[in-house]
Amino acid sequence: MTKKPSTSLPEEPKTPKRDSAGRLVFPDNPIFRPRFTPRQMIEAGVFGGCYFNPRGGKKGILGSSVDIDHREFPASWFVGLPERLYVSRRYNIPTNKYGVKAGQDQAFWEEKGWIDKRDPRGWFHWYCRFFCGRRIDDDERQISRWSGVAGAKGRWRRALANKCASGGVPASRSREVSPVITQTMLHWADAVTDRDVDEALRRMK
Repeated sequence: MTKKPSTSLPEEPKTPKRDSAGRLVFPDNPIFRPRFTPRQMIEAGVFGGCYFNPRGGKKGILGSSVDIDHREFPASWFVGLPERLYVSRRYNIPTNKYGVKAGQDQAFWEEKGWIDKRDPRGWFHWYCRFFCGRRIDDDERQISRWSGVAGAKGRWRRALANKCASGGVPASRSREVSPVITQTMLHWADAVTDRDVDEALRRMK
């Protein structure tokens, strides 16, 4: 039997166990505990539906095409989903779960130096591969980026929790106070929780 190249990804990765708060647990990276799997994100509606199209959305500064192909990943992530959810040529705002545009485009990511050439679409590209079992020397940086945005003290998590607390709404209705930040959190595989809102209320006292 021919051995697969070391860069090959598993066809069907096992979904990690979840902790008591419902977060995914990766034993080799205990700090990184996102809430959503790649499939859950794609199905919900993220990145205007154009993420896995090599020419999806506006072109970057490094070229008009990005080296990405959804067929690299498990077919189960896409079964039963319309292609507009992941290989649209254009960024379609209504595709996003919360019906708003969130985040920057490819050119912005490249200009900021956030793109590692191995994962040219950025953080979610990296996450899809990490979820499938790949481990590389860029993991620490990408997990740090996630922590700064959606981790326990992440800036968008705290901002959204504060808005919910000030508006007197539970986490499940966060879109009422900020659909953009709620969509942003989804793009980072997470969501604000009632515990976050309770902690925000305590800080306000």
